[in-house]
Amino acid sequence: MGAKKQVFAGSVAIGGGAPVSIQSMTNTDTRDVGATLEQIKALAASGCDLVRVSVYDRACAGAVRALVDQSPVPLVADIHFDHTLAIAAMENGIHKMRINPGNIGSEDKVRRVVDCAKAHHVPIRIGVNSGSLEKDILEKEGGVTPEGMVESAMRHVRILENAHFDDIVISLKSSSVPTTVAAYRLMHEKCDYPLHLGVTEAGLPGQGTVKSAIGIGSLLLDGIGDTVRVSLTGDPVNEPHAAMDILRALGLRRGIRFVSCPTCGRAQIDVASIAERLTREFADLDLPVTVAVMGCVVNGPGEARDADIALCGGKDCGALYIKGKPVKKLTGNLAEEMARAVREYLAQPAGEAHGGA
Repeated sequence: MGAKKQVFAGSVAIGGGAPVSIQSMTNTDTRDVGATLEQIKALAASGCDLVRVSVYDRACAGAVRALVDQSPVPLVADIHFDHTLAIAAMENGIHKMRINPGNIGSEDKVRRVVDCAKAHHVPIRIGVNSGSLEKDILEKEGGVTPEGMVESAMRHVRILENAHFDDIVISLKSSSVPTTVAAYRLMHEKCDYPLHLGVTEAGLPGQGTVKSAIGIGSLLLDGIGDTVRVSLTGDPVNEPHAAMDILRALGLRRGIRFVSCPTCGRAQIDVASIAERLTREFADLDLPVTVAVMGCVVNGPGEARDADIALCGGKDCGALYIKGKPVKKLTGNLAEEMARAVREYLAQPAGEAHGGA
């Protein structure tokens, strides 16, 4: 899956068959090392493999050293227009850059950035957004198009290639899902560089999560993409959770898989509250286990047969299935009883409990 070429952001491989990595970005003042580091650690704990920080002045660039030294994951510097900030961030240990070389000035300035990137083994992500395409491309295309986004990206790629630099990652993000998907598909045909996937300015959790899942998921199912960011308004910790859900749904990340029915008039147990309790308690566990909560006997036994542990509802009770076989009847507080059953199942030796379904 993904690009043939591989680059490294610190210890994280991107492309070349490496697992799809998850990214997010801090929204703290980068100059506030304490607050920024706290958010970096929260993002890492939520599943981020890489975290990006804005570097918009000399104080931010100076803070990079302390952030890099204490961060649990590699860091990416987001820089626009000022090549000196790029150089300072790299000299202070940043692991990856997001900078468009066409926006930082003369060929000499680009060469200085590239020389520094080579010396410090720092890859550069070229990030094309539909909201900031060059005027001549917009005029030629009559607005934002996938073809125009690819043309813009290739301009920046050629600048780096002409400077004999090819540790490149590319992103082509639009707030339009169809435009985003079409642009990435075109770029995938044109080059072997790793692709950073995302739907930009997707919105709040909910609609934004859906847009991101459709866009990112469509591309990953096509074998396109090497690293992802779900861009959501608000607390950035929501982003890696959403990204992890996408990757798990596609079978690209391990984790507990939850199955629960939408319920109908036949259901006589509270499927929603039971499923919510189990998801809340076990969602972050990195185990290849399938847990099912089904409301009645129509599809329940079939889903239970395919799950590691399942609850099939009856009249104010449920049948507990382990590895497709009914083992006992659960009554009383079914959410608590099922949670206890899952904990007991997970406590078994790995060979017995964690084999997957």
